[in-house]
Amino acid sequence: MDFLTDWLTDWLKELLIGGIMGNLEGLFDTVNAQVGEIAVQVGTTPAAWNAGVFSLIRQLSETVILPIAGLVLTFVATYELIQMLLEKTICTK
Repeated sequence: MDFLTDWLTDWLKELLIGGIMGNLEGLFDTVNAQVGEIAVQVGTTPAAWNAGVFSLIRQLSETVILPIAGLVLTFVATYELIQMLLEKTICTK
């Protein structure tokens, strides 16, 4: 009788292990496929991903942000020059 229960236990164990391994292999294949798709999407350049938005941002950068940055840098440089001249004038008095 022990032979029958041992055989049934081993058969059930092999059946469960085989089913679990098959499901896990399918899961790993699916995860690997999705990781590959994500790698392709992450690897695209901004121009290839959405050319219209990339062009708009580049155009705004060249026509709006750069002139404003130039004005700010000019203001800071002029302010520093005036401060240096005032400091030198005060020191010589």
